Order: sequence, then structure tokens, then C-alpha cells
Amino acid sequence: MRNTCLNMVHELAKRDPRVVYIGSDPGPGTLTKMQSEFPDRFYIEGISEQNVIGMAAGLAMAGYVPYVNTIATFLTRRCLEQVAIDLCLHGLPVRLIGNGGGMVYAPLGPTHTAIEDVALMRALPNMAVVAPTDAEEMRRFMPATLDWPGPIYIRLAKGKDPVVPNPDGRFEIGKGRVFGGPAPVVIAATGVTVDPAIAAAQALTVDGIAARVVAFQTVAPLDVELLAEVTGDARLVVTVEEHVRNGGLGTAVLEALADMDRPLPRVIRLGLPAAFRHHYGSQANHLAQEGLSREGIEAAVRRALK
Repeated sequence: MRNTCLNMVHELAKRDPRVVYIGSDPGPGTLTKMQSEFPDRFYIEGISEQNVIGMAAGLAMAGYVPYVNTIATFLTRRCLEQVAIDLCLHGLPVRLIGNGGGMVYAPLGPTHTAIEDVALMRALPNMAVVAPTDAEEMRRFMPATLDWPGPIYIRLAKGKDPVVPNPDGRFEIGKGRVFGGPAPVVIAATGVTVDPAIAAAQALTVDGIAARVVAFQTVAPLDVELLAEVTGDARLVVTVEEHVRNGGLGTAVLEALADMDRPLPRVIRLGLPAAFRHHYGSQANHLAQEGLSREGIEAAVRRALK
């Protein structure tokens, strides 16, 4: 997913002279082909994220569409004020590529685990928050970033994630996707949790518990119209995210349901606890421990229905 995203920046630069890449301490060899082809639109700023945001804001004001690439925690925690004031206040078309959303960098400890990045970004006015499901979806999503009017936070997963089929081949910022027909159990997921959510829904349906999945690749703005449609007759809504349960997709879904003029279904939020991670295990181990695997999601639905 990460390589696809960055390669797409190069592809977009070929078709649109406004595209500029700004890297902050990227790995050696990152986008060397773009650097060679467009040296005047390729910058490596260094480890000074606040300055990176100011630089990107200035370029956006000059008519460019900057794509900023660095580790998700540094891009959200370290320069939150600059993102809010320099980008969101002015509604500038800067694309923030956050590497390592969720527990991707769990082996590096709590300084690198982006467990609250979605909450921080979706709290900012004018900021769109997008967490693509896989590399193929990233490929479909990136062209839509060219003309989106405001800033976008793009949450990247680890890479080599399972590809979720998308027969229509489309991606529209602010629109979700439904997997399965009407069912009393609705599982709302985002990013890489969509794949285990679909697997859990399929296992439940085979066992006589009808379930469907709604993928909200865009957490902000949330597709409230679709949420209202799929939860109209729902008995249970389960949200799944690789993020703390506070402020992310689960909170967004609860807020939207509470604003609807109708009774709320039961809602269960699956995610990470609101605590810094002090174990240095793998991403997969952390997700399994917190019930974000296919087995964990399926078990949570069964417990709730009892």
C-alpha cells in the first residue's frame, strides 16, 4: 500500500504540473524516479515536521498540490498546531501521507504507534480522513486527491494487505461500500480491518446469523446517508478499527446515529484501549490480542447477540 501510494504521487505528477512531493526523513531510494524526472517538484526537507507543514502550506498557496510523506505519529502529534492553523484554517489542498497507521510500527514502541491519529485529524475542521483498504483501493483513490478542495490525511497500512474485491472499480471520497444484503447485524469497518470484518460476517452468515459489512474508507466526511440506510432495521451495529475506541470510526458512527431522528440500535465499538502500548510485539499479535482479527470480531458479535 505504501509503495502504491508513493508511486501514484509520481504518476499524478506526470499528468498534473501542480503535484509536488515533500519527504521528511524517508527511506533511501524513495521515489528516486520522480526525483530524476521532476527535480524541481521533489523535496526532502528533513526531520522538522512543523516546518514541512509550513512549507507545504506556502506551496499550496502558490497553486501547487503538495503530498507530504512521513511517519503517521510525527505527522499528527508533532505538528498538530501547524496542520490546524496552516492547512485547515485556510482549507489548503495539502495531502498528508501518514505511514504506519495503527500498530504497524508496534516493534518500535509507543512513540511510533499511531493509535489516535484518526481522532486528531477528524477533529479538525476542513480535514478529510481516508484509510484505504488495500493497495488496489489506494490506486483508485489517489486520482481523487488531485481536485479535492481541502487537506486530506491519508492513513497507510503496513503493505501487502489482502485485497478486498471491488467489482465497480470506483472510489469516491466521502462514500462507503456495502458487502452483503440486508441483515440485522451491521459491521462497520475502515482500513485494513475491512478484510477480517468481511470474513467474520461470512462465517456468521453461514452459521445462521445474517451479517453485512459497511466499509467506511473515508472516516471524515462520514457517509451518513449510507449509514442511515444500512442501519435502519439493524439489531446490532459493530464498529471495527485499528485505533483507540475514542474519537475514531466508532465515535463517528455513534455521533451520526445519535443525530438521526429514530431509536438507536445497540452499538459495540471494537478497537484499541485508550492506553499507550508498552509491548513491542508484532502488529498481528497486538490486533489479535485486542479482538480485531476475524475470530475476535465474530466472537464479539456472538457475545452481543446473547
